[in-house]
Amino acid sequence: MRVSSALRWIGPDPYRCRTIVRSQGVNGLTIGKLAAKGGVGVETIRYYQRRGLLTEPARGDGVRRYGDEDVRRLRFVRSAQSAGFTLEEIGELLGLDAVDDRARARELARARIAAIDLKIEELQAARASLSRLTKDCAKGGAGPCPIIAAFDH
Repeated sequence: MRVSSALRWIGPDPYRCRTIVRSQGVNGLTIGKLAAKGGVGVETIRYYQRRGLLTEPARGDGVRRYGDEDVRRLRFVRSAQSAGFTLEEIGELLGLDAVDDRARARELARARIAAIDLKIEELQAARASLSRLTKDCAKGGAGPCPIIAAFDH
């Protein structure tokens, strides 16, 4: 539909004409649609913008519009988080993408693997402790529950 025919179709109200003409030329996603594509909330998008992980586009028509690159970056952030990277590390990885610094990316990944290994050890120790306490609790007997007593000191 051409603009002139759209204006005739709408009628003489200038506000409605302006709204229809604007909406025909707008591309990109609103913040809500970007958030939905990334599986996050709008506040998460804003938080990532404050942290410098996502850029905040200008308001061309009063609404910020996001493109394919924003979707890619958001998905990158979410994937890197799933791999265990912190937001600070993710920011560095995003910067490394521009300069193709594989050595630093490897260094960050190795450090993250070491942190994950440590966390696994801590979780295994916690699991062993809880298993022992559960067995002690199942024995019954007088006195407080061993599980509750273990946390009450």
